[in-house]
Amino acid sequence: MQERRGRSARMQERSAKSKVSSPYVLRRIGIVSLIDDEAVAIIERNADRILDEIGMEFRGDPQVLEIFRQAGARVQGERVRFDPGWCRDKIKTAPKIFTQHARNPARSVQIGGEAQLFCPSFGPPFVHDMEKGRRYATIHDFHEITKLHYSLNAVNHSGGVVVEPVDLPVPIRHLHMAHTHLTHSDKPFMGAVTAPERARDTIEMAKLAMGAGFVDANCVLYSVVNTNAPLVLDETMLWALKEYARAGQAVVVSPFVLGGAMSPVTVAATLAQVMAEVMASVALIQLIRPGAPSVFGTFFSPLSLRTGAPTFGTPEGTQFQMCAKTLADRLGLPFHSVGALTASKVPDAQAGYESQAQLMGAVMAGVNFIIHATGCLEGLLTTGYEKIVMDADRCAAMARFTQGIDFSEAAQAMEAFHEIGPGGHFLGAAHTRENFESAFWLGEMSDNGTYEQWTAEGGLWQQDRAAARAKQILRDYEAPPMDIAIHEALDDFVARRTFEITGERA
Repeated sequence: MQERRGRSARMQERSAKSKVSSPYVLRRIGIVSLIDDEAVAIIERNADRILDEIGMEFRGDPQVLEIFRQAGARVQGERVRFDPGWCRDKIKTAPKIFTQHARNPARSVQIGGEAQLFCPSFGPPFVHDMEKGRRYATIHDFHEITKLHYSLNAVNHSGGVVVEPVDLPVPIRHLHMAHTHLTHSDKPFMGAVTAPERARDTIEMAKLAMGAGFVDANCVLYSVVNTNAPLVLDETMLWALKEYARAGQAVVVSPFVLGGAMSPVTVAATLAQVMAEVMASVALIQLIRPGAPSVFGTFFSPLSLRTGAPTFGTPEGTQFQMCAKTLADRLGLPFHSVGALTASKVPDAQAGYESQAQLMGAVMAGVNFIIHATGCLEGLLTTGYEKIVMDADRCAAMARFTQGIDFSEAAQAMEAFHEIGPGGHFLGAAHTRENFESAFWLGEMSDNGTYEQWTAEGGLWQQDRAAARAKQILRDYEAPPMDIAIHEALDDFVARRTFEITGERA
């Protein structure tokens, strides 16, 4: 038993050295695109036609309609139409690359260019673990899941609504979520978008943690605004968009599309629709504050036309990403899209192959910001504790994959051929001894030993190993340092706003 523990500890130590420890990944490989210049021209022309002939509705916000009218768009009621090329011209002021600053400067991330980063799932009301099963999420779960993501090197971002803490009233949830991201982690995080005052609260809390002057001059929040496909942006999303744009914070315009219901049943038509929605919305951001960070986002899931349920890990989902990235590049915008999605209810084989297929597609497409990269179960209704660490292991593998192949003189290993000669083996070669700890990626969640070794160590399935790993991470967790005065200021802000919103003392 002692020997098994020692071997396991050595494996974990070597594995830790192989994990990605930089704040984000810089790709050294190319991307895969499935559309040529002719196809791009078709999509762009159709997107322009949609905006010109049909238009997009911006509901419940007369101020937005006036902004468009003053800028020369054609406004009729809540429907806004745009001349071909009009939106594309306005988008030119958006940065191609920007930095989202973290509370810890060493954790700041680049958005766009060759940068790629992995972010937790967003929005599930349920959590699942192998011990307690599926249940409604609480603020305790929110704390624990934030700690997990902080501790996993392969996860570059703290995320946003990693789960919905349903034990807290809706009007004050955002306060506790932002407080958790700022105190339990020092990675960058996402802002609240469900009401303008919640967006303002998030900005104010970031100012308390990072300094008002710094926040005024830099991007510290990354927030996702979903269109109501087809071709609608409602007042809730518009109000959040305006708050973050005015503050110079990043806004991701991500049409939420279930193919066959919220868009036509073909990838080609959906691409044109999504491009139209993104162009019109990003144009609005740039009209509000030229130069505000803006991101081309997508969430596309084909519906099963037999059952009406969303599907994940499908060829069409991957095809869509590999085309949409090209469209984002053409607009000069960073690209945000989905990662390890699955419809499986538990961390089983279905969860593994669906999530890996979608994650690999995102990586090959060159998605800059991969959201839902960890934890997804049940089509984003549930976040799984075990699934988080299993997915993080795959993120680390994907990050290693994007580093490409080393063709340096040392990697060519010519001296090893001279040392070993014909018929020998390289296990004892000097080159092997010098490089064995980092030569091949070694994950924490896969068991590569013999059957006899596996059974001797308990015969644990991967979800069992993941459960033990998650518990160990939480036992070992140490909060990142924070000045006590800043922590107290955040506590006081949450207490004050809770009283203002609910009339009750926190």
